[in-house]
Amino acid sequence: MNAKNKMTQSQKMMVFVLTMSLYGLATLFTELIPSFQVGIVEFSVEYFLFIPLTLAMLFDPLSAALGAATGELVFSEIMLGQFGGLGELEKFLTVTIGVYIAGRIVKDPRNRKVVAAASIIGVAVQQFMGCVVDILKVQFAVEDFEAVAGLPESVFFTEGFACLNDILFSGILFCMLPTMYLAPRLYGKIEPLLGVKPRDKDTMIAGDYVLTPKMVGMVLIGFAAAIASELLASGGYELIDWEAAWAGNTTSIIIGIIVAAIIALIVIGMIRGRAVKNAETKQA
Repeated sequence: MNAKNKMTQSQKMMVFVLTMSLYGLATLFTELIPSFQVGIVEFSVEYFLFIPLTLAMLFDPLSAALGAATGELVFSEIMLGQFGGLGELEKFLTVTIGVYIAGRIVKDPRNRKVVAAASIIGVAVQQFMGCVVDILKVQFAVEDFEAVAGLPESVFFTEGFACLNDILFSGILFCMLPTMYLAPRLYGKIEPLLGVKPRDKDTMIAGDYVLTPKMVGMVLIGFAAAIASELLASGGYELIDWEAAWAGNTTSIIIGIIVAAIIALIVIGMIRGRAVKNAETKQA
């Protein structure tokens, strides 16, 4: 945001922790939702990315993006008793990049068309990067190609179809549509709780342009790091590869949900307390 409306480090930390806990809670619920297949098309809930997307459009995009990636890593991996070392870095980076780009695109969260476009672009960027990484793993022979019955035996077609399927199903139903509803509805209602002026077309984030040379450079570096880390992990160089005996069972998911909910409630309580304190200060 501009100098006048720039968020403080404590406010950014609040956004980070809130996004981490809420998105971590959401990813745990996706573990309980079964997938089903109709012919060659698989319908599954990939993620509830509308939570970090909405917060990235209302607050600081980078704080929300890092919070989302951290929440998924902590709650849907470590809390469930599993950690894939370098292999976790690919999803962390691609989620961060996708949410960050979507948050930067939106200058006025009340504009539903821009919110919708930014949401689907963020999802498409994240899915496309994941698709490229999966293709490269097969091309560099660090992972075997698994053909899908009913589809041409081509890694490009198979991964491209899976990418498009996730964008059209999870991307639209569980990312774009909820974000289109929530961002305009929450606009102007939760920002004051953090003492932040609501974003509008005159409140720019790190400059007047969505894409800057610095941002493009950082995105490309992050994408290259995601590719390298996944190739190394798939080639047997995970560095740290840990999986507990109870990994992924229902009890660990329930415990993770409780922990994430408690953290979210604590952060929400702190935000409300800050808002009350600010209101009392103004009245005095």
